[in-house]
Amino acid sequence: MSKRVQYTLEYPVRCSPAILYEFLSTPAGLQEWFADKVDLRDNVFSFSWNGSEEKATIVEQKPEEYIRLRWLHSSPDEYFEFRIQKSEVTNETVLIVKDFADKKEISDQSQLWDYQVKELLHRIGGL
Repeated sequence: MSKRVQYTLEYPVRCSPAILYEFLSTPAGLQEWFADKVDLRDNVFSFSWNGSEEKATIVEQKPEEYIRLRWLHSSPDEYFEFRIQKSEVTNETVLIVKDFADKKEISDQSQLWDYQVKELLHRIGGL
């Protein structure tokens, strides 16, 4: 089995960190752009897409800065993270997505994130 590697994607977002964090860390916010249905119970998100369900536990979070999640089926050292930063140069809010994938799948996974984040930007009016 090939070793999975971490990759990072960055997206400029035209909204405040507080609003963006709501879309990244709450069931209602995530349901707007990430999955068809999202529930949170005992620090575990349940995400549903077309009838199939995946669960991710909250590993760590800091309001308005980041949330790190780990799929329950993933290796303990793998996670996906949404981090919010302010560009010191442009004062623009930047969403940083960190995830893991097999090297040969990074391009496809990046395209999937691009699609998902485009949906997020559309929902928050950041396009």
